[in-house]
Amino acid sequence: MTEYKPRIADRILERKVWGKGAVLIEGPKWCGKTTTAKQLAKSILDLGDSSELKRSTQMMEISPKTLLEGMTPRLIDEWQALPLIWDSIRSEVDRRGEPSQFILTGSSVLPDADETIHSGTGRFAHIMMRPMSLFESGESTGTVSLRDLFEGKVPEIQQNELDIDDIAFLTCRGGWPWATLVPKEVALDQAFDYVDSVVKRDIQRVDKVKRNSERARLLLRSYARNVSQQASYSTIRKDMLSNEASKLDEDTVADYIKALKKLFVIEDLAAWNPNIRSKAAIRTSDTRHFVDPSIGTAVLGLGPQDLINDLDSFGLFFEDLVVRDLRVYAEALDGALYHYRDSNGLECDTVLHRRNGSYALLEVKLGGEERINEGAASMIGLANNIDTDKMPQPSFMAVIVGVGKYAYQRKDGVYVIPIGCLKD
Repeated sequence: MTEYKPRIADRILERKVWGKGAVLIEGPKWCGKTTTAKQLAKSILDLGDSSELKRSTQMMEISPKTLLEGMTPRLIDEWQALPLIWDSIRSEVDRRGEPSQFILTGSSVLPDADETIHSGTGRFAHIMMRPMSLFESGESTGTVSLRDLFEGKVPEIQQNELDIDDIAFLTCRGGWPWATLVPKEVALDQAFDYVDSVVKRDIQRVDKVKRNSERARLLLRSYARNVSQQASYSTIRKDMLSNEASKLDEDTVADYIKALKKLFVIEDLAAWNPNIRSKAAIRTSDTRHFVDPSIGTAVLGLGPQDLINDLDSFGLFFEDLVVRDLRVYAEALDGALYHYRDSNGLECDTVLHRRNGSYALLEVKLGGEERINEGAASMIGLANNIDTDKMPQPSFMAVIVGVGKYAYQRKDGVYVIPIGCLKD
């Protein structure tokens, strides 16, 4: 049996299970939802198995409660394959009146409202799982903790063990759990297989709408060419049209993007809206991101050496990787990730805003002293523009880099942290 690599979601799941009758774990397929759920589950109903799904579909008409019988927490794997079971679980949670009854996993979002009678509010807790961060997969040493930085603890200078070749490989490999366990040449295949599965099968099944697989691939390619940028749907459409002879309207682009978001393939970064002193207009466009950077490199057919040969593109995909990791860490810190940009030219690649109101400004640079200086100057400019009569100053500011020998604090107070040293 393959050894289980602990996940940050383990801690979140354990807490959520004790607080609600049921917990729903959502996220892209192959990211480890089922394996993580099995660490706590005492019994399993696997609706991802076709024979089990057929039997369960018949049982839903005869005795739905039978499907829910078993030691608790009971795992209902790939529950969205049998949407009607949602209401049965909700009713059973009400009847039992106890926490820790069910764990559900799903690789697509909740079905349409007409397929379920009740939303589950008050009965269900939700967890979003993503592919592994570098700390979870074992590539980051975890010597610099975001939690410690929020608490004002200044870390010692720490050494980074990853070089540019490592970062290029990890960007293309992604955080798919199985890819972290196999030889490098095999690991790189996982993202290509994932993309093929999405465009050939999943895009058709997510909401029972027939879609063109090649058009789905074109959209993913356009997203990859615009990754880590605030590209509009119109821009993406124009990029797709240059590679497609047939007519393509913006509504079609929006439909495909919506489907890919339902599958957790795409996860854009929303804009942060702080209180600022100037009258600058805050840009509200999302930054385009994949749930894992390997999706973008795979759909463009790029490997590690291709990234090293094109450092501008590498920088954008590296930002995609950092956003993935920061989102995983933000979940553990009761926070969420955003980006900032305004009409005065002030911007920040990522802002980690916690539920308690504290926040950190985080710029992302592949490496190089000049780029680090640019990132630090941008964050300091933004921090100086925050209206501190209405909100606190940032808890800290940091430039997250891919290439750099050390994690350290600059004289201006900004931290420089290699992604290979970071953890939640």
